[in-house]
Amino acid sequence: METLRNVKVGSTVKVVKVHGEGAVRRRIMDMGITRGTVLFVRKVAPLGDPVELNVRGYELSIRKADAEMVEIEPVTE
Repeated sequence: METLRNVKVGSTVKVVKVHGEGAVRRRIMDMGITRGTVLFVRKVAPLGDPVELNVRGYELSIRKADAEMVEIEPVTE
């Protein structure tokens, strides 16, 4: 399973599934990270936390722990 935590800067990926339970999963989904959403990885901080994404036309920073719960696949055009 490939997760958002391991994606390289400049990559475009698609969300396959959001793992987790309860409030944590709901919070990730409320930020716009849902199944089928295309994400662009803009930056990763020097120590890897946080990760800055472009999601649905806005910029979003998420923690490594949250990024670990997002299963992704590469976008093929």
